[in-house]
Amino acid sequence: MINFFQDIIQYSFLQQAIIAGLLACVACGITGSLVVVKKMTYVSGGMAHAIFGGVGIAYYFGMHPLIGALMFAILASVLLGLLKLKLAQKEDTLISAFWSLGMAVGIIFMYLKPGYNVDLMSFLFGNILMVSKQDVLILVILDLVICLITFFYYRQLMFVCFDEEYTSIRGFSKKYLYILLLCVISMTVVVLMQIVGLILVIALLTLPASIAGMFSRNLGAMMRWAVLFGMIFIILGLFFAYHFNIPSGAAIIVLTTAGYILAIILKKVFRISH
Repeated sequence: MINFFQDIIQYSFLQQAIIAGLLACVACGITGSLVVVKKMTYVSGGMAHAIFGGVGIAYYFGMHPLIGALMFAILASVLLGLLKLKLAQKEDTLISAFWSLGMAVGIIFMYLKPGYNVDLMSFLFGNILMVSKQDVLILVILDLVICLITFFYYRQLMFVCFDEEYTSIRGFSKKYLYILLLCVISMTVVVLMQIVGLILVIALLTLPASIAGMFSRNLGAMMRWAVLFGMIFIILGLFFAYHFNIPSGAAIIVLTTAGYILAIILKKVFRISH
């Protein structure tokens, strides 16, 4: 462990990986809490795969993949929200369609790119150790946007998550807030995509928040604990990945899942003892 922290001081790529991981945990903890409370895990997973279409389009036109993913994420969120609320379509059916379409579009555009040499594994499973300074800057901007949205719309988002009918009674636009929530989820998925890849996004988005929810009495506390748990799992995951030379995204998810199982056991033991 000591050697790991010494290497962090010495190597810039490790410093950038740590910074990117901690930034991701901020968005992860905030949005993940909303996802868990609202029970939108399937939605977040579907959006994660749909965003792959934006990555493919970005590569085809020579754009930064995170920018393409972000643009596609916002577009998909707005379309999903409008189709669900305006046309009364089932959410799970829409998510399945967006999921499949996004993956298909991404693969097609990557295949059509001249000199095609894109490593799909890096997008599907992530590689936090390859994060650049430009990536970190984009993550900072996305984090700021997510934090500002949550700060100014905290009460409204809380109402949408806990009681949609009460949201309408209070005079808030349920349609607008639902689309806003989808956009926040999508932006967070874009952030996490760089850390653990599209396949593993769901775990990092929901498990720290689920652990926090076991020991929190309100949404604000749940968000703070989720951020902290996420940071712990990121640092430990990076340590094990670096020490044992294994994929960083997979190491982070294994530790996060182990932490979730441990939290369930501890909560049950605590209840029995009291």
